[in-house]
Amino acid sequence: MNHLEAFLHYLAAEKRYSPLTVRVYGDDIRQFMRFCLQNIPDEFSEGEDRGAEAESDPAQRFDPLLVETNDLRAWIISLSGKEHRKATTINRKLSAVKAFYRYLRSHGEISGDPFQKVSSLRMPKRLPSFVEQSRMKRLTASLMQPTEDFMIERDALIILLFYATGIRLDELRNIRVSDFSDHFTRLKVRGKGDKERVIPVIAPVADKITVYLHIIQEQNICTCDINFLFLTSEGKQISRSEIYRIVHRILREAGVQGKSSPHVLRHTFATHLMDGGVDIRTIQELLGHSSLGATQVYTHNSIEQLKRVYNQAHPRAKKSHEEE
Repeated sequence: MNHLEAFLHYLAAEKRYSPLTVRVYGDDIRQFMRFCLQNIPDEFSEGEDRGAEAESDPAQRFDPLLVETNDLRAWIISLSGKEHRKATTINRKLSAVKAFYRYLRSHGEISGDPFQKVSSLRMPKRLPSFVEQSRMKRLTASLMQPTEDFMIERDALIILLFYATGIRLDELRNIRVSDFSDHFTRLKVRGKGDKERVIPVIAPVADKITVYLHIIQEQNICTCDINFLFLTSEGKQISRSEIYRIVHRILREAGVQGKSSPHVLRHTFATHLMDGGVDIRTIQELLGHSSLGATQVYTHNSIEQLKRVYNQAHPRAKKSHEEE
């Protein structure tokens, strides 16, 4: 097992990261390895065809001891210049490589950390995208209409459950029927780091789950012992990409502009709770955030909403706009 394989095993087995997260870490670190093998002269290899070998399996030939601080900086410049990567993407890749080197140092594979003083790129402050309450109210009302069609009911329930609970895409995909209790009004979610949290489910959505499961049983969608809530028409667990497409399609059909993803519904859930006066620590617990800082961004969304309402409704604000 090479250094990278050992690190990825550590992330999966000890840190309990999701398979998707582990795969992204691996892809980012291999990209850095390929850059080093192709761009750092003869330290790595004396052969003429270093690029082809590095492309096939960079982890086999990569030596972390040969890399210096400037090599990481050169990679960052390459990503931001020639590849035109966004700061968010570059910072994610940088974080993966730095985590890899911290792991190597903690396990005695290297004595120092050449990347310890390399800072992340500055990020422009952007508020999370969300759907306004009036539009979500119309959308949820239409999705609550009962049908006998499995696909329509499943797709509607995906949107409703995202908005009612604020869970992540992978968390929704991996929901099992056994994760519910109290007539589907409580949901046990297994989130990042394999941490569990319990989220209440409002009664109308709980009723929708009952209808959906009845359709599965009546139409023999799944006759095996699979326990996942969201299935394909063949009775198999639905894929991440299919969930994403469903959300994108339904939000677009509802007239949502800009981003239309599962994460937008998570932001919408949190923002609407904040606008409704829910305590920020309660929202933190519902979202499964490990730190309060990750949740505080929704206070800014609420302030922006307050400004809009103020400017539209307050007599003095109206007068100021007219004078301009």
